[in-house]
Amino acid sequence: MDIQNKLFDLEGRVQPYQWGGYTFIPALLSLEENTGKPAAEYWLGAHTQAPSIVNGATPLDQLIQQHPQLLGQEVRTRFGRLPYLLKVLDVKDMLSIQVHPSRENARKGFAAENEAGISITASNRNYKDDNHKPELAYALSEFWLLHGFRSIALMKETLAARKELCFLLPVFGEGDYANLYRTVMEMPEAEVVQHLQPLLDRILPLYEAGDLPKSNPDFWAARAAKTYNEPGRIDRGIFSIYLLNLVKMKKGQAIFQDAGLLHAYLEGQNVEIMANSDNVLRGGLTPKHVDVPELLKHVQFQECIPNLLDGTPVQPHEKAFLTPADDFELHQIELAEGEGLKLTASTVEILLVLEGTLELTEQDSGFVHTCGKGQSVLLTAGGEIEIRALGYSQAFLATVPAATK
Repeated sequence: MDIQNKLFDLEGRVQPYQWGGYTFIPALLSLEENTGKPAAEYWLGAHTQAPSIVNGATPLDQLIQQHPQLLGQEVRTRFGRLPYLLKVLDVKDMLSIQVHPSRENARKGFAAENEAGISITASNRNYKDDNHKPELAYALSEFWLLHGFRSIALMKETLAARKELCFLLPVFGEGDYANLYRTVMEMPEAEVVQHLQPLLDRILPLYEAGDLPKSNPDFWAARAAKTYNEPGRIDRGIFSIYLLNLVKMKKGQAIFQDAGLLHAYLEGQNVEIMANSDNVLRGGLTPKHVDVPELLKHVQFQECIPNLLDGTPVQPHEKAFLTPADDFELHQIELAEGEGLKLTASTVEILLVLEGTLELTEQDSGFVHTCGKGQSVLLTAGGEIEIRALGYSQAFLATVPAATK
């Protein structure tokens, strides 16, 4: 493969997780929709579990290993690998309550599980790699999620409004988040059923009758019960629906989630960028492994005020969603027909077209490439391209902030 070029075709990988939808991602990628498998996530990056393919032949992780200079000196020195993973998500069913470890804790946990001889594919494995996983989600539709603990006032109000949850008020006191969360997560199964069954008996008929709005956590608690409960067992993650902020994002808004922040995606489609990791510690709403002692080591026990991001202009037609993460930066490009802009890549960057068609011209070689809806290209360090829209177009660019300063 000629690495003197700076512009390459890139094909991602679809992940068929059970919570995904069946139509959104296939429609975006122009794929068959009747495969019988959900299309939950579309991965673009160099994660070893599902690396993207460059020019139809070479896995991106292998290309970077063989030619690390493509990363540029800054990113090569700092990370030694492509530090981000770009995704498109279609959330049909609620995802698990989860938290991600810090970089330091991920390294320790990964090493400890390796030392213990736990297979990387074992169902009880907590750490799939040695990296942290901060993430930014950009809403492609109305998007619902749980995001961090409610404020003290809102927590008291939410619990007091439901007689079945009032027993948690003295546990929480004047803001003891650690005591509150440990109580619901360490509670014996019989007590979980004792407290949640009367609540579900009351709200499930309302849900099934269509009388609960999505702005009411009872809606999501009822949906969770129908999705995850089994005979004689109630998923304790239902408690978290009342403890965490219920957030509705409008299309075009974004939100950042750092290490230690409990969260869960509930419904909708988004573009997500994160550190190149798949480390997830779960806290319920899942049939998968839940390691409560390990989970509790990583949770930030403090209130969270959700901060919705609208983007910061970089140049005409381009804006960035800025976060504290040093692994990634997401840019949105929006162009009317005939409009254009120039991009200079300081590292390996990924451009994904969500709408319309872009004509890309590599400045050094004059190579012209057309990129349509659902298609992606890879830019490498030093690459300069000129973009022109052949119709209204929207695209997302994944890059690294350390490389752009």
